[in-house]
Amino acid sequence: MAASRLFKISAKPRAPLRLAAGATFVALVWHTSPSVLSGESTPSLSGETIHRAFDGVARASRAIYAISSIVVDYKYSLWGLPLGSSDYRSKLPEVHLRAAKKLLKLCEANGGFYVKAGQFVSSLRHVPKEYSLILSSLQDQVNPCNINDIKEVIFKSLGEDSLKLFRSFDEKPIAAASIAQVHYGTLRNNQEVAIKVQYPDLEQRMKIDFTTMAILSKSVSMVFPGYKFDQVLSEFKRTISLELDFIQEGTNSERAARNFKKNKSIRIPRVYWDLTTSQVLTMEFCRGSKVDDLEFLKDSGVNTVKVAKALIEAFAEMIFVHGFVHGDPHPGNILVSVEGNKSFSLVLLDHGIYRELDEQFRLDYCKLWKALILLDSQNIINVGKRFGVGKYSKYFPVIFTGRTLESKSALGTQMSKEEKKSLKRELQSLRMEDISSFTESLPPEFLSILRTDGLLSSISSKLGAPRRMRLLAYAKYAIYGLATHSYSNPEKFGLSKFGANMSYLQLRAYIEFMAFLFKIKDIKLSLAVKLKRILREFTKVTQFIYDVLFFSLGTF
Repeated sequence: MAASRLFKISAKPRAPLRLAAGATFVALVWHTSPSVLSGESTPSLSGETIHRAFDGVARASRAIYAISSIVVDYKYSLWGLPLGSSDYRSKLPEVHLRAAKKLLKLCEANGGFYVKAGQFVSSLRHVPKEYSLILSSLQDQVNPCNINDIKEVIFKSLGEDSLKLFRSFDEKPIAAASIAQVHYGTLRNNQEVAIKVQYPDLEQRMKIDFTTMAILSKSVSMVFPGYKFDQVLSEFKRTISLELDFIQEGTNSERAARNFKKNKSIRIPRVYWDLTTSQVLTMEFCRGSKVDDLEFLKDSGVNTVKVAKALIEAFAEMIFVHGFVHGDPHPGNILVSVEGNKSFSLVLLDHGIYRELDEQFRLDYCKLWKALILLDSQNIINVGKRFGVGKYSKYFPVIFTGRTLESKSALGTQMSKEEKKSLKRELQSLRMEDISSFTESLPPEFLSILRTDGLLSSISSKLGAPRRMRLLAYAKYAIYGLATHSYSNPEKFGLSKFGANMSYLQLRAYIEFMAFLFKIKDIKLSLAVKLKRILREFTKVTQFIYDVLFFSLGTF
């Protein structure tokens, strides 16, 4: 009976799979050659078109099969287990792990946008840790595209004689990612450049992949009504759409360069507009190594904590002051360029994904961080209401600072055992539907910042920076952001920087004073523990002496 039931479960996905495959084929042909289906007189479908169609079918089929098996696993592995019970809690991580491994295989098999989707999910701070751990192994390094196809994109974008514009063009790419690859070259004046070339037919593939993802999202929501992924999928689609427009990427990089023109530790490559289109981006070539290359930093004599501090402060300035935030700060997009005498600069690459924060959101986010540092519960709840998350706002301190609203721990330190136990009990009562509801309620800007903050936290941790450094940097720039809200141009925020610095020093003094009190409290607890231990040892020694004397007297 059980075997028959399981057999039926595994057989169910086949019909939807065939239907989706057929629909995918028709959709791809329609996007590629709409005139064929509309009855116009055109040549027959090319072999390349048919190949793309079958590739789309294969990718969609793999996705539907993988997600269907994950849904079945969740549904039947947790069947009949009371929510929050010990059996449920012990089984859930096992299912998460199996699901994450299946998603990893799917992303690796389909590549392209699926790799980007896996990386996007792994960087979200509110997904189960099993997903973050497994999907974080995805590398955005793929097999290079055929050089003739790359040259064809360049010819179509810049003209037939475009390669003559370069003194040299290295056909072997220096980097190959999911949507483009980068080649080294030099201009006629010997200027070194990096030429980023988009893969052919990427937009058509994106239409098919996102159609599949949208169908799967709706299907999962039908099986699990409390699970909503519309917000996450919409944010992912937005970021990918931005990445496909290299003109926008060039514009973003120039705006970021203007914002940081007074910051000598931040470098952003120059864009060569006469050699740039929506599919080809030519920019200044900058030398350096990945920001998390610890061996390189050690050999160069560069202090890793100073690198982390410069990185965190740069992004804190983007978030709290500029309101214009680089949305993909993974290590491959941040280089450390050694300037000599152990000094360095950070080179920010890949400016395709940016989030421009709504001014009111930026101000509210500044207020949230000031409240988080002070553990001002009333203001945290007030800002949470404006963000639309209501009762879930009490989890902001946990997400960002590792403390609860009632925490007695100093900023940047671990929660006490009692606080951890209490929080664990509370979180165990939450359902995935609650987490989904929290995510869907957040403003779109918040999801972007959560992802950026997660990536920054990972890098700074690897560089050996204490958590407190990041929290204090955010506090400082939150105060700068509040002090400069009357200025539309972020370059002018220096006009009120003196007042902001004074406010920050007051806040820092408060933080240090509270840390001192916590330290005194810890010392008292430590002394009390030691005194108890001494008393116990003294009691043991006294008892031993008494026993010896009693025994000695008893022998006479």
